[in-house]
Amino acid sequence: VQLQASGGGLVQAGDSLRLSCAASGRTFSRYVMGWFRQAPGKEREFVATISRSGGTTYYTDSVKGRFTISRDNAKNTVYLQMISLKPEDTAVYFCAAGGTSIATVSPYIYAYDYWGQGTLVTVSS
Repeated sequence: VQLQASGGGLVQAGDSLRLSCAASGRTFSRYVMGWFRQAPGKEREFVATISRSGGTTYYTDSVKGRFTISRDNAKNTVYLQMISLKPEDTAVYFCAAGGTSIATVSPYIYAYDYWGQGTLVTVSS
């Protein structure tokens, strides 16, 4: 599966942004989807994940209550709605697809098989 992330940009603290990740192929619903981010000089970190059906989600603590992950299996797309953005949210955001190694959801980078190219989110103070 090929993933194409979009929706990043330059926003001010407190603003909202929605990222999208479009997947190719007809098997999108078979994959657990995740969003990760990598800030300058830092390692890639987990942000959010969603199960194949969309019924289960899981977030890293720093984004709980501000970010919402969702998916539309008919459109082969996963979204990350971000509100109340903070300067520390500045990073390149990556979407990822995980297959049979993930039972429901996973926050682990190694569990994901396919990665998009990333979209830059910059939050100014």
